[in-house]
Amino acid sequence: MSDPFRINEPTCISFSGGRTSAYMLWRVLQSNNGLPDEAIVCFANTGKEEEATLEFVRDCEKHWGVEIHWVEYRNADPSFERVNFSTASRNGEPFEALIVKRSYLPNPVTRFCTSELKIRTIHKYLKSLEWDHNETSDWVGIRADEARRAAKIDRSRTPLVAAGITVHDVNKFWSKQSFNLNLPTYQGRTLAGNCDLCYLKPANQIFTLIKEKPERAIWWAKMEALALASKPSGARFRKDRAGYAEMLKFSEQQTDMFGDEEAMDCFCGE
Repeated sequence: MSDPFRINEPTCISFSGGRTSAYMLWRVLQSNNGLPDEAIVCFANTGKEEEATLEFVRDCEKHWGVEIHWVEYRNADPSFERVNFSTASRNGEPFEALIVKRSYLPNPVTRFCTSELKIRTIHKYLKSLEWDHNETSDWVGIRADEARRAAKIDRSRTPLVAAGITVHDVNKFWSKQSFNLNLPTYQGRTLAGNCDLCYLKPANQIFTLIKEKPERAIWWAKMEALALASKPSGARFRKDRAGYAEMLKFSEQQTDMFGDEEAMDCFCGE
């Protein structure tokens, strides 16, 4: 059986900043005796990741001796900027710039945040390096036990699926490492992973994260207020539940607000 982590052609490893994509990177390093010349690792920062996520990306670079290219969306040519741990946005600046440019909010139907802030930003950066890059060919950290997500992506882009890797394997690996992502998990999911209060997360999960750290809701509520001022019809990330300002208010008054709800697929990776 061939090694799904072997790289023999130009390959971009899209690193989300989570444990699963980091494990994928580690397996690539093991299978290729380091990062091969044909590969590049990119982390697209939206400005809404937790500080712990940024620290984890930095720690992977440091402990494994691998270069990770940090990039951010910009609303003017060349549409990206190369950053690092020290200069990375931490207050949602790239995400806000995209919302201002679009004049409305992303939502479950029109999820332009992932495509613009991550996929196309990485693509434009790689094109600037004269890579012959196809934005639909990046390797992503999706596991074999994420069948619904994996079914929507070409198997050639998901080496963890090909290798049969599950959340148990990933957690077992990180339990033995000298560093880890300093964010808690619940049933294998990092609750505050990717954008902290992503609108695709279940409402109860968002509500819990707001109760834990109320200031998380401020930026999201601000974006909904900004959208309301410019285009009332697009003033919510989701119309099927309370806005972020309301959730922040309710979090100060009661312990439970929402029933069980499944997360939607965002393809930002774990």
